[in-house]
Formats: sequence, C-alpha cells, structure tokens
Amino acid sequence: MKKILVVVTNHATLGNTDQANGTFAPELTHVLNELITAGYDYDIASIQGGKAPLYGTDMEGDTVNADILADEGFLNRINNTIPVSQVNGEGYDAIFYPGGFGLLSDLATNEEFAQISANHYENGGVIASVCHGPSALLPITLSTGDKLLASKSVTGFTREEEVDFGTINDIPFLLEESLARSAAQYTKVQPWQELVIVDERVITGQNPASAHGVGKALVDLLA
Repeated sequence: MKKILVVVTNHATLGNTDQANGTFAPELTHVLNELITAGYDYDIASIQGGKAPLYGTDMEGDTVNADILADEGFLNRINNTIPVSQVNGEGYDAIFYPGGFGLLSDLATNEEFAQISANHYENGGVIASVCHGPSALLPITLSTGDKLLASKSVTGFTREEEVDFGTINDIPFLLEESLARSAAQYTKVQPWQELVIVDERVITGQNPASAHGVGKALVDLLA
C-alpha cells in the first residue's frame, strides 16, 4: 500500500497577529479524499507534534471537507501529529504540504523537514504542495548544494489572492515573490482559478481551488 507523509504547521495564527489560523482544512481534506479513494494510507506530522491547528473547518456546502473532518481516523492523526524528531522519511512514497498561512511562520524555514524532504526526493520520492504549502519547499537543499526549486517550475498563492483575502499586510512574507526568486519558473493564473503544475516529481497548486487537482496529480504520479 502506498503511504504519504502529510506535513502540517504548528503555527496557529496569521503571522504575528491574533487571528486564528494554521492549516487550511479544505486543502488538506480534498487531497486526502483523493488519496483515500485510491486506497492509500497516510500519516500526519508537524515540527512539534501533537494537535495541529486547522481553520476553514466550517466551509458551507463542502461535503468532502465535512466528511474527512468527521472521520475518526483523521481526527486521531490531526490531534496527535508525529513530531519531526520521530519521522523516518524512508517509509513514504510521497510527502505532501497542505496550505494555510501558518506555514509561512514555521515550515518555510524549518531545516529538519527540509532535510527529510531532500532525502526523500533524491531517493525517488514525490513532493506535493498547494497554496501556501510551497513555502515549505523553499528551504529544501539537495546533496549537490542546489535548492530543489532551482530547477523546478512551480506555482503557489499569488499577490492578488493575498490582496483579495485581506492578508497582504499581515503575512510574514509574500510567497509569490519568494517562489519567483527561488524557482526556475513561477507561473500563475487569474485569482482563485485552478492551476496545478507537475514538474517531474514535484507537484504544486496555486490556491484552494487547486487542491483536488493536486490530489489527483499525486495519485496519478504514484500509480
């Protein structure tokens, strides 16, 4: 059975504000729905371990989100995430970083998960992310000394979407700018439209609307 390591943030607010945040639930649940439907298993990990903060848990009309959030197996995993100190990346077929503004405050600079992801990728594994999830790809450095993104075409949450969402003044940094500076190519479409880019074994999605597509691309790549 294929198994995916899902890495989520421990940071529970939007930047340094007191606005509740964390992982944006639909970007996690819609990908998990694709993985579960395909018969794959998963673990959820974070830097500190323990209960991980979620927001977007009450999206009206989103039955996929509601069903996963009510699943006992999911609840056990998200409330008891594996700390990075106990993660063995060799046991997984892919690593997935769901989005949420919290990542900008911890996973975007975390060297431990970056090293796990680098080893995973160099051993033939797949790395996927969506929305703000690609921020966790920024610190990944390969054994050659090159950044993973230096040779990759990627996408991620855009400046326009930050403005639309009202977060442009509160985020620790602008993800679009960081990806454009770090990646071989950064691409975006109109705000809130779906965009999924697959570059060899790296999958990125622009925004929440892209989560389903990221999950599908991940299943297709692992098939």
